[in-house]
Amino acid sequence: MKHIKRILALIGLILLLGLYLLTFIFALFDNDSTKLLFKASLFSTIAIPTLIYIYTYIYKLIKKYYGKDKENIDNQK
Repeated sequence: MKHIKRILALIGLILLLGLYLLTFIFALFDNDSTKLLFKASLFSTIAIPTLIYIYTYIYKLIKKYYGKDKENIDNQK
């Protein structure tokens, strides 16, 4: 499981670095389409890490909740 988490973290890091690079490149060019791409890239740069944080937080809460519930069920048997 640790190996999978490391691979996913590496993929996420590469994705974010690519977004940062694209945001920088789009900021350098002055064109109507690059302005739209810059806004999309900037939004993605903020939204993707935020969503990842929220998903992992909710996953931990759910895992903690159901983990406790499962232990109570096992103890009752």
